[in-house]
Amino acid sequence: MSLPSSSDASGPSIGVGIIGLSASGGWAAASHLPALRALDGFDVRALSTSNPDSARRAGERYGVPLAFGSAKELAESPDVDLVVVSVKAPDHYANVMAALNAGKTVLSEWPLGKNAAETKEMAETAQTKGIRTFVGLQARTAPHVQYVRDLIADGYVGDVLSTTLVGSGLAYGDTVDQSALYLLDPANGATLLTIPFGHTIDALTMVLGEFADLDATAVTRRTTVRVAQTGEEVAMGTADQIAVQGVLESGAVVSAHYRGGLSRGTNFLWEINGTQGDIQITGPNGHLQVGPIALRGARGDNSELAELPLPASYELPALADARTSPAYTVGHAYSGIREDLNQGTHRVADFTHAHRRQQLLDRIEDAARRN
Repeated sequence: MSLPSSSDASGPSIGVGIIGLSASGGWAAASHLPALRALDGFDVRALSTSNPDSARRAGERYGVPLAFGSAKELAESPDVDLVVVSVKAPDHYANVMAALNAGKTVLSEWPLGKNAAETKEMAETAQTKGIRTFVGLQARTAPHVQYVRDLIADGYVGDVLSTTLVGSGLAYGDTVDQSALYLLDPANGATLLTIPFGHTIDALTMVLGEFADLDATAVTRRTTVRVAQTGEEVAMGTADQIAVQGVLESGAVVSAHYRGGLSRGTNFLWEINGTQGDIQITGPNGHLQVGPIALRGARGDNSELAELPLPASYELPALADARTSPAYTVGHAYSGIREDLNQGTHRVADFTHAHRRQQLLDRIEDAARRN
């Protein structure tokens, strides 16, 4: 079975600079910062925001010594070893390229680029320059997902016959926060398909294998959405219903449906059905990369599903108190990054993998356009 790497792994401390760590909060403050500070071997030395004043305020709030008003300044700082890009998806490209042009190792949130062309360029630039890269597909390094992968590999369910997935996207429902309006324009690359579905389908394929064949439907059922702060009705420019069915390379059949918003019923259910048993993964919404996750299973003569407790070996003790926080899955990804940088391993997905995953999403979009 796969074990998490130790948070006190050998090697010098990694100096981290976070692009997008804002005094007003947000994803970087809720996930990256607490995850890094919970683990040994990382030192958050710098941050950058869109201007010097906001950077100064963020530096004071979080106790980060270096505060820059541009990504370029942060990336060029000799105190920064690892650049973390935690801004809105449309802005990933410019910030990632600043880090790569400075020769720095970089972790970017997913989706890496707005489209396959941007993603390919960033992956090829990193490869040409010989720079290590990481992408924030942290569902694949989440302890419960790692445990499911090992259960499948160890034959818990026997031969996998099929897998069924249903999830609610949380966003893309009947209301939208004003700060999230960019999610409604598919040109920004931050859609129901790329974010909640993309994270989860990446984990599914890691556990069960890649698609051999697929068909898809993508539909916009809500044509307008209400802005939460103003009540204004704006156009829903992206699909709020995605259905994918297909066959994996193993022969297992896949049925996956993601819908915008939240349901009054099931908001995340992933079942894996095999010749000898079944596994069920549930959560509060379709963002598997955030969690929390619950596992149940049954095999052999057991006819009823029962809890599958996570073995202690899969969880870093330093993150045990963060199980209901997004820092939990992000922190386990950082542990893998530290191991990769210190030992030359490849536990965490890189930009080349991000491009391959983007190609799968493009394949789904192409199939949906044909329907």
